[in-house]
Amino acid sequence: MGVNAILGEIKWCANCLTMSTRPRITFDARGWCNACIWTEKKKTLDWDLRQRELEVLLNKHRRNNGEFDCLVPCSGGKDGSYVAYNLKHKYGMNPLCVTVTPALTLPLGDQNLRAFVESGYNHISINPDHEAMRILNKSGFIEMGFPYYGWLISIHTAVIRTATAFNIGLIFYGEDGEVEYGGSSETVKNPIYDVHYQKKVYLEGGYEKVLSASGLSASQLHFFRFPDDMELNKHQLLLTHWSYFENWDPYRNYLIAKEHCGLQEAEDSNAGTFTNFSQNDQA
Repeated sequence: MGVNAILGEIKWCANCLTMSTRPRITFDARGWCNACIWTEKKKTLDWDLRQRELEVLLNKHRRNNGEFDCLVPCSGGKDGSYVAYNLKHKYGMNPLCVTVTPALTLPLGDQNLRAFVESGYNHISINPDHEAMRILNKSGFIEMGFPYYGWLISIHTAVIRTATAFNIGLIFYGEDGEVEYGGSSETVKNPIYDVHYQKKVYLEGGYEKVLSASGLSASQLHFFRFPDDMELNKHQLLLTHWSYFENWDPYRNYLIAKEHCGLQEAEDSNAGTFTNFSQNDQA
């Protein structure tokens, strides 16, 4: 694919009009962004082969002693609910679901999370130091341009800490936004990534800078720091996205979550689109 487009002139994807200002996006000779290239490739991809890859991965981590064998970060929305539902009911896994509470939740999001938990899932809600999150959000806005950077850090760090605390070696996030919507193509053919990738891509290289600029103590930063390298090496965590193994379909996810996990959509459309079943968990 072409060079990282953000370094050159501003342009738009010839197929979907996504701008080259999107971080890490690349274009091919036709002017198609890598999200559109991936959409095209999915039509002929051997999804049965990837299904077998998933089954091998699950069998390697499956436990038959009642212990949790995988972890699913979730907000009570359609995607985490869909992943957890499939792991538990289709594949017979025992997932632990984890929510890191954002600074400004919405009533509908709170309602959907309760409905999800009550539909039959083991769940932990983590509420990091609210003042620490406020300071990190401000620091992230100043240093990185992200007004919710503190929460963004915690949905990675607190999840990793929970996995190590419960000795869970496999973590499933929902879709790979870099592949599905444009960005890094590193995980197109390799579903497994690590903490280094999280820092580089999802936290955009600003993790240490924002934590340092915050002036917060080690105790305040507990849920905002990754475990040290020794702890990570001890647990050999595998992080992956469900969308690598199955053709990602947000509307299908919504229907399954609505039927089996009590998900309710908003009365009005989400801002900027015609759908009403996404991004209803926080302001």
